[in-house]
Amino acid sequence: MVAASKFQPFVEALAEGAINFSTDVLGIALANSSPPLTNAALAGVPEVAYTFCSSRSIGPNTSAQTSGTYALSVDDLVLTASGGAVGPFRYVVLYDNTHASDMPVLMWDYGSSITLNDTETLTIDFSANVLTIA
Repeated sequence: MVAASKFQPFVEALAEGAINFSTDVLGIALANSSPPLTNAALAGVPEVAYTFCSSRSIGPNTSAQTSGTYALSVDDLVLTASGGAVGPFRYVVLYDNTHASDMPVLMWDYGSSITLNDTETLTIDFSANVLTIA
């Protein structure tokens, strides 16, 4: 997966305890135009229609601190189009679905638009750690 960009308000929410990755539910939003990284709410992300998309919830989260470095790991997510197409989308946004505003956390730009046709899948590979704070 390409390098992630962080949403700026997420840093403050994390520092002030508004986000708890060990208990909060995370989700994925899909957009075809780039949302500003200054968005503090998912409402500012131009999402695609999810009528034919499988679940976008992520879990479980695994987070731990070792020697002053915190790491958040999540399972890869397989999106499946069922009954019709999903997209087009270019941006994948990780957001905190427990936060009152569905706080956007990170965004990945796939470089070009993707459409999942009926029965097609896309695996969002989060690698070892989706977020590391040192």
